[in-house]
Amino acid sequence: MKRSLEERDVLILGGGFAGAYVARLLRGREATIVSRENFMLYTPLLPEAASGTLEPRHAVVPLRVMCPRSELLLGTIDGVDLEARTASVDGRTIRWNDLVVALGAVPRTLPIPGLREHGLSFKTLADAINLRNHVLQRLEAADAALEEQERDRHLTFVFVGAGYAGVEALAELSDLVEDALRWYPRLREARRRWVLVDAAPRILSEIPSKLGDYAARELAARGIEIHVGTTLASAAAEEVVLGDGTRIPTRTLVWTAGVTPNPLLREWGLPLDERGRVEVDDVLRVRGHEHVWALGDCARVPNTRSEQPDPPTCQHALRQARRLAKNLAGEPEPYGYRMLGQVATLGRHKGIAEVLGLRLRGFPGWWVTRTYHLYQLPLVQRKFRVVVDWTVALFFRRDIAELGQLGHPEGL
Repeated sequence: MKRSLEERDVLILGGGFAGAYVARLLRGREATIVSRENFMLYTPLLPEAASGTLEPRHAVVPLRVMCPRSELLLGTIDGVDLEARTASVDGRTIRWNDLVVALGAVPRTLPIPGLREHGLSFKTLADAINLRNHVLQRLEAADAALEEQERDRHLTFVFVGAGYAGVEALAELSDLVEDALRWYPRLREARRRWVLVDAAPRILSEIPSKLGDYAARELAARGIEIHVGTTLASAAAEEVVLGDGTRIPTRTLVWTAGVTPNPLLREWGLPLDERGRVEVDDVLRVRGHEHVWALGDCARVPNTRSEQPDPPTCQHALRQARRLAKNLAGEPEPYGYRMLGQVATLGRHKGIAEVLGLRLRGFPGWWVTRTYHLYQLPLVQRKFRVVVDWTVALFFRRDIAELGQLGHPEGL
C-alpha cells in the first residue's frame, strides 16, 4: 500500500552525490529525496562545463531518471525534530522511519575584506556558468580598453585555492581564453596573467608530492604564476592583495579555498565535530540516534580500512553510499574503503593520476582521468552525451558566446 505524502520510510536530505547514490542503490525500502534541484551535479566535470568543453547540462543527472524507484520532493528543509522523527519541508511536516543526512558542503569563506563583494565562487553549476560568462566578458572589455593598464587588469585572473577545484578550473579556463584569442586579434600579443594562490606549501597537497610537483611545473611552463605559502589579504574591485604584500591589479578573483559542512546541521541538535561535520560511527549511524544516518561532505566518516576519516571527495561519497544502502536494507556492517587512486586534469591533453600505486602524467594521466570519470558517471545516455562533447572538442575550438542574460529575461 502506498504511503501518504506526509509519511516516508527513508527520507534522504540532499540530492547531491552521496544522497542520490543512496537512493539509487537502496533495495527493498521506499526512499524519498528532498532537494532544492531536480538533478545531481557530477562535480568532477564542473571545470569542463565552465570552459565550454562540455555542455553544462551534461554535467548533471536528473534525479528522477537516476533514482527511478525513489520519490523526489523539491523544496527547502526548514527543520528536523530528531525525537519526533519528523522534518519540515517548505512548511510541510513529514514523518520518517530512517533519516539520511547528505546535505554536503558549502564554500568556506573567511573574514577577508572585500571577498564577499568581489569574489566568485566555484561550487555549483550556476557558479561554473557565471565564471565562464565573466571570463568572456573580461575578453570583450579588454578588447575595448583604450589604455594598456586597464587591458592588463581585465586579462589578469586570480584563483585562490590550489586544490582540485582551483587547479582544474584555472587550467580549463586558461585554455578557453587561448582558444578565444583567435577571434580577438588585438589581444593576441597582450599579456594574459593567471595567478594561483594557496596557503599550503605546494599545490594539490592531497596527492603525492611528485605528481603535485609535476602539475606545478606544467602550469608554470604555461606562464601561470604560483604563489604558495601565502593567503589572500584583501580584495577590491580592481585589485587583490596577498598576505606577502604582493598587489595584483585584476577584475577577476575566484575563490576555491575549500568547503565547510552545510550550516543547517548546527540547528538540529546533531553531534558535530570541531569542523561542523556530523559525527557517525563505523556503520554510518549518527552517534546517539539509532534511526539517523549521515555521509558525504557533511559527515565525519571513520574508515576502518584507512583508520582516518574520509576526505570530502566524490570517490569516497560513492563508497559510503554503497555501504549505507546495504545497511539500511539489512544488518548494518562497518564501512571500510581503501582509495584506489587520485586523478586530475590540467587542461587540454594534460593530467595526473595515481592508480594502484602507478603514477601517470601528461597525456596518459589525462586519458586515465577522463576514463575514470566516464566510468563513474551514472546513466548510459549521460555517458554518451559526454563522449560526444569530448569528441567534438577534439576537432573544434570552444564556443565564445557569452550567455549571461540566460535566466534573466527582460519580460514584456
